[in-house]
Amino acid sequence: MSYPAIGQLSPDFELPDQNGDKVRLSSLKGKNVVLYFYPKALTPGCTAQACGIRDSEDELNKRQTIVFGISPDAVKRLPKFIEKENLNFSLLSDEDHRVAKSYGVWGMKKFMGREYMGLIRTTFIIGKDGKLLAVMDKFKTKTHHEDLLAKLDEQLAE
Repeated sequence: MSYPAIGQLSPDFELPDQNGDKVRLSSLKGKNVVLYFYPKALTPGCTAQACGIRDSEDELNKRQTIVFGISPDAVKRLPKFIEKENLNFSLLSDEDHRVAKSYGVWGMKKFMGREYMGLIRTTFIIGKDGKLLAVMDKFKTKTHHEDLLAKLDEQLAE
């Protein structure tokens, strides 16, 4: 699978957040949106990534950017992650992988010699007009927030 094309409208979706409330991407026009896909709540890499974003709230606000983490986790698992790590952004549940597939991030992974289908950690930056500005797929979870802020500065300056 491939990612949506840069400069095109991002695939619209509606997913439940940690409270079971529906979030529709197309209703967020007028705001910069970051969608970061992560494999599983409450795991070390995903926690490091989420905490970096949590701690970047002021910088994200300066850039008029809202963030959503998307994973295949069930809705009932998400509040535990938010509460335990004191997250200040919404997490969305994509249990059937429909949105991950539409963004090209559900695919074959390898771990310890075993191959399996899973979510490929990827971040998408969407402009105020709903068009895809950038895709980030090569980063370390511990510095993802720094890379994200630099990429936002690069994209929003253009």
